[in-house]
Amino acid sequence: MSIYNHKKIESKWQKIWKKNQVFSAKDSLKGKKNFYHLVMFPYPSGDLHIGHWYNFGPADVYARFKRLQGFNVMSPIGFDAFGLPAENAAIKRKIHPEKWTMANIKTMTKQLGSLGNSYDWSRMVITCLPEYYKWNQWLFLKFFENGLAYRKKAAANWCPSCKTVLANEQVVEGRCERCNTQVEQKEIEQWLLRITDYAERLLEDLMVLDWPERTKTMQKNWIGKSEGAEIEFPVADSGLKIKVFTTRADTLPGATYLVLAPEHPLITTLGARIINQSAVKDYLEQANHKTELERLTENKSKTGVELKGLNVINPFTKKEIPIWVSDYVLVGYGTGAIMAVPAHDARDFEFAKTFKLPVIKVVSEDGKDEELQEAYTEDGVMVNSGDFNNLPNSIAKDRIIEIVGAKKKINYKLRDWLISRQRYWGTPIPIIYCKVCALREPSGQGIVPVPEKDLPVVLPKIKDFNPDDSGKSPLAKSEKFFKVPCPKCGEPAERETDTMDTFFDSSWYFLRYADPENKEVFADEKRIKSWLPVNMYIGGAEHTVLHLLYSRFFTKFLYDQNYLNFKEPFLALRHQGTILGPDGQKMSKSRGNVIDPDELVEKFGADSVRMHLCFMSEYNQGGPWNPTGILGVHRFLGRVWNLMSEKLKVKIEKEEGEKINPVLEKLLHKTIKKVGEDIEAFKFNTAVSALMILVNAIEKNPQLEISNWKLVIKLLAPFAPHMTEELWNKLGNEESIHLSSWPEYDEKLVAEEDFELLIQVNGKLRDKLMALKNISQEEAEKLALGQEKVKEALGAKKPKKIIFVAGRLINIVV
Repeated sequence: MSIYNHKKIESKWQKIWKKNQVFSAKDSLKGKKNFYHLVMFPYPSGDLHIGHWYNFGPADVYARFKRLQGFNVMSPIGFDAFGLPAENAAIKRKIHPEKWTMANIKTMTKQLGSLGNSYDWSRMVITCLPEYYKWNQWLFLKFFENGLAYRKKAAANWCPSCKTVLANEQVVEGRCERCNTQVEQKEIEQWLLRITDYAERLLEDLMVLDWPERTKTMQKNWIGKSEGAEIEFPVADSGLKIKVFTTRADTLPGATYLVLAPEHPLITTLGARIINQSAVKDYLEQANHKTELERLTENKSKTGVELKGLNVINPFTKKEIPIWVSDYVLVGYGTGAIMAVPAHDARDFEFAKTFKLPVIKVVSEDGKDEELQEAYTEDGVMVNSGDFNNLPNSIAKDRIIEIVGAKKKINYKLRDWLISRQRYWGTPIPIIYCKVCALREPSGQGIVPVPEKDLPVVLPKIKDFNPDDSGKSPLAKSEKFFKVPCPKCGEPAERETDTMDTFFDSSWYFLRYADPENKEVFADEKRIKSWLPVNMYIGGAEHTVLHLLYSRFFTKFLYDQNYLNFKEPFLALRHQGTILGPDGQKMSKSRGNVIDPDELVEKFGADSVRMHLCFMSEYNQGGPWNPTGILGVHRFLGRVWNLMSEKLKVKIEKEEGEKINPVLEKLLHKTIKKVGEDIEAFKFNTAVSALMILVNAIEKNPQLEISNWKLVIKLLAPFAPHMTEELWNKLGNEESIHLSSWPEYDEKLVAEEDFELLIQVNGKLRDKLMALKNISQEEAEKLALGQEKVKEALGAKKPKKIIFVAGRLINIVV
């Protein structure tokens, strides 16, 4: 019996693949259609864990499958290398972020190589290198030229300890996830991208994408399109009016109070008229420490304070109603004010019950005015609405909009993208501020873009990159970087010291893979057309909104600027699930449940790890890691090796062996069909299962010609690339198995000869049995009427009619 030495064979073929550049994609190959296969590039955090491999391993099975199908496949890899975690890790270890990052990239490159994935390493991109982030800066300038990059004071989550803006996801229960400091809401001068200009297109174009429906729904909800009306509420005893956006103008007669966001300017403007200023001030201070996500949490109790001394007039009823301030209203959505209709909105109902505010029902299912136990949010007829009573609310809505002089309007929840970060390890924003130019401009800002010829603005290698209490990036400490002559007038000026959000880097990296070494443009037009858009994109569902949305935004912008000839970056998208620890918990070093893939490769080999990752669960589901599960797959590959290598040793000189068993031949072709279909559908687990069934059958009845053994090896090739390459080579093939072709199945051999005949009595299923595919109605009737369950159902009754659907069912009508 031959022993499979995975260490020797895997190392051998990885070196050969690298030397021969087997997976380096040429921009065009005669007779082959290009296929761009892409996994989301990793962040160089230190070591790849089994979760990374769950993304990369099965995804590579798909890439190898498409290559065998005859496509010219490009499957590149790179590193998303800038970011706060690296900077914090470097501060903790007292080393430079660049040193930390590049060391991690070296480690992870070695790990990725050990997996045996078919990456085109010649196209690797590393986002923290100047040759890459030069084009971040170029893109920023293009956004700026087109009025889509702008600077303004914006509220942000600010950590006074980390001295930087935090994303909502980095705030846990009002505290910084890294240092546990209470987070503040702070108005900071920052740079934003006007993604809201693209809201409608980002929404509409979702429909054409081959993406998971859940992902499309989440993007749709994030964009949050609402069609409604803007209604003005006059402030009593004042010339001021408060604008409110609502999608339910029909419920205006039931508006019993108004609610303002804590940041609404009217609170300051009319502050002198507020009687309970102290209580209001305290509430605003509390709200200032909450993130947007916390304020919108559905299950949190509603809080608020009435602005005593201020009322508005309901423009429909002409009655005065109170004004409240509450943190569940956001200043960035709509107008920062809502009309509260507790009878017909769940949040307003809860708020009204908490503070004992009036609830007036104005839409009723049946026209009755009965006390509500919860908000009624469905359609119905109008009640308590004067002349509109008994009208369907859908008709009343437009009439109410008309009589109160409101304007129909469309709103989006989507906000402009804040890209400024007050930290060191990121792309410098290519802007200079000149006080002399400011005096000559109507805006008075003195914003001067860095000329394209001066790009990249290189991130200086400074020693002190610790944030301080100034609220500025550590780059402000480097006078050599900070102090520069104005490129416009030549007078002394200052650079922008904020760096870019690292989502900027990942919003276009897939374009750079097409032409990673180009120094003149971000990618050559011809090469972009050769490869883009991405045919298949694979990564975690945690990137459902931000990364995917920003990438779509960048693509549409570049399309508008005539740099691209397509509007969507990723035609198809698939998500992998999450692998949990053996204890069913999320893997973490603190829990001690992290699985090290390097140890698994050392012990079992990359092929066993790859195949187990494919077999352990549905790819989009994931699940807990089973430490013993890999043993079964390892033994299976050992059986395949022994079975095939021994057989091939005997048959190597003889193309034809004994005649294949017809049953085995049929199973082989059914397996070819199933494995191909399952890989295409990302059902890797059932594909592996089918291969195991086939091998079990071969072991019991091993009459297989050499030509058929080749088919079996090809079926295994995407899953176990090293072992199959070795077996293929033993057959005398000089070209890599991964550059051969996917097996074709014989349609006649996969055709089913029998089927499950469903037997109904009066349309109700009574029995089922296996029958020949070409069974006649007469034969089917005899079989059906002879079944005991059918006899019981019929009793003494005679069939009045028999309906026969060939290949499916027979229905006996009595």
